[in-house]
Amino acid sequence: MSDWTGRRPVLGIADIIFIGGALGQAVCHTVWSMIGCRFLIGIGVGLASCVAPLYIQELSPTHMRGRMVVLNVVMITFGQVVAYGIDAGFANVSGGWRWMVGLGTVPAGIQLMCLTFLPESPRILIRKGNIEAAHRVLERVYSQATAEQIDLQLQVLRASVQQSIDIANSTTFFERSNSMITVPVNRRALIIGCGMQAFQQLCGFNTLMYYSASLFQEIGFNQPTAVGLIISGTNFVFTLFALKYIDIVGRRRIMVFSAPGMVFGLALASIAFHYMTLHTGGELVNGVSYSRSWSAIQGELFGLEVRGIGTSLSTATNWAGNLLIASTYLSLMAKITPAGAFGFYAGLCLLGWLFCVFCFPETAGLSLEEVQSIFRDGFGIRESQRMRNQKREMKLQQDIKVGRGIHDGHAGV
Repeated sequence: MSDWTGRRPVLGIADIIFIGGALGQAVCHTVWSMIGCRFLIGIGVGLASCVAPLYIQELSPTHMRGRMVVLNVVMITFGQVVAYGIDAGFANVSGGWRWMVGLGTVPAGIQLMCLTFLPESPRILIRKGNIEAAHRVLERVYSQATAEQIDLQLQVLRASVQQSIDIANSTTFFERSNSMITVPVNRRALIIGCGMQAFQQLCGFNTLMYYSASLFQEIGFNQPTAVGLIISGTNFVFTLFALKYIDIVGRRRIMVFSAPGMVFGLALASIAFHYMTLHTGGELVNGVSYSRSWSAIQGELFGLEVRGIGTSLSTATNWAGNLLIASTYLSLMAKITPAGAFGFYAGLCLLGWLFCVFCFPETAGLSLEEVQSIFRDGFGIRESQRMRNQKREMKLQQDIKVGRGIHDGHAGV
């Protein structure tokens, strides 16, 4: 949808859907109406979670692209902290749950208003033939660049977009979707995009986010929702670390060095639950039976002609993994105990780390048009490093020439 209408209109549609779903939840009086409104919100969240990172990536300067996308994640984790705080405040208020769900209209409404001041993606504008508007957007994005540099960037984008237009005009949507599997470059990008999204969910961290209040209550805390702020707050703090260093250290290095910490934390949780439940037969609280009725990256990797498709598939993988973990967690605890469940998640997280080591290339410092080229002969780990070193050397040589020019000018004076 966003490839045809643009990124910004789809975000606006997502906001409207979310506002409608949140208001519907706040005033509903039956279970089925609540389920229907939750489903409506799911549509809005699905649209936004797919298009928002894509929109940010296409509007960000190359050297700040990773930081801008992480800023989106920072605001999500900050929103989770605020939501826990609001929920704790309304936990003991009569009908407080209506305020909890109804206040979800506020951030969606703010974003909807802000969209009127934001530009469309320059790649979408070029695709629609609006070159002047694309030039104005690039001037805003690269505010410190010279006119010649803006023109050069526009030429590069026009060449890339024209290639995607040629492909789109000569193929059907089904053929482009099929190319995600049959074309090696697209297939490798899809494997990485879907793989990273899958392991992000399969590590099981969201079980702590979703069930932290229940877990803390069963352990014995009187204000479990408030205590749940510990988890959301920790998540927020360490997302700030990624915001600071993702474009400096790089995506790959952060993943490779942080994933073992996740494995260790999950293993530690497994050991803790084991000793906490030694005298209760593996249950958090003696006599508790876990309810079984409930158990029923990466837009920058893809070329423009399949970017919407690739990002959609990656996002769908993310939410499919989320659904799988959320719907099986309680049954898993009942079958193999909480200690066994978190030990299992630690094993999946270890597999995710191995996936990062052998398949996840570094894309920091590469333009969106350059990223796709690294997948021509493999998963691009060495090729991306070669291109990054080459660009670093070119920039160094350019800085040396500029420095010499300034020195010669002073000498002439």
